[in-house]
Amino acid sequence: MKWLLFLLLPTITWAKVVTEKITYEKDGVKMDGIIAYEAKATKQARPGVLVFHNWMGNTEESIGRAKDLAALGYVAFAADIYGSGIRPKDFKEASELATIYKTDRKLMRTRAQAALDALLATKKADARRITAIGYCFGGTVALEMARAQAPLIGVVSFHGGLSTTMKATTTATHILALHGGDDPYVPQDEVIEFQKEMREAKADWQFVSYGNAVHSFTEKAAGNDNSKGAAYNELADQRSWEEMKRFFKEIL
Repeated sequence: MKWLLFLLLPTITWAKVVTEKITYEKDGVKMDGIIAYEAKATKQARPGVLVFHNWMGNTEESIGRAKDLAALGYVAFAADIYGSGIRPKDFKEASELATIYKTDRKLMRTRAQAALDALLATKKADARRITAIGYCFGGTVALEMARAQAPLIGVVSFHGGLSTTMKATTTATHILALHGGDDPYVPQDEVIEFQKEMREAKADWQFVSYGNAVHSFTEKAAGNDNSKGAAYNELADQRSWEEMKRFFKEIL
């Protein structure tokens, strides 16, 4: 019976997913995004999901997540915050690049809005049903869009930074933050401050903390050594993905 149960488990296939590169521009800066959607998709617009990358830029990791979402029936857009051809070669460069946007939230929001505009310009996604997700740095970007009151129904942060220099005063966007319970890069003080911000903004927010998980718990390349502060956790990865799906089903 075990083999039968295995066959019955849902799997994601990219066989019927189409991807296209879309170059868009804001303030003279070109950015390279990847849109993903089902090949059999009808002309009727589907719910759209912006996918914001981690601090290494728009790579196969974020593009892969966009494909996964497309296989679920969404029109997904792997956005580019850094700009065309700007990809850090190591963690040092990644930290320096990410810091530019973390210290300039207006710039971060501008680049995120440019991605939303690019997705809507394709006419493939329903403008009334757009969400955003992000990983690590990208999770911060997704939350920043909610704070900026961008026209999104919901945002999901996977192990993203929760602090900001531009706190939300109000937001109509539904918010889901998925957090590693032992994440040393997002300490408890930051968690408490985020939750306080959400309450004061009267936001519709949810916060899920995964035990035994640290930063980058969805990233296989992070290894499995929790003592380094960033490590993959298969169970937290699976649970967080299912939580995102449940969240989308609820709000969409």
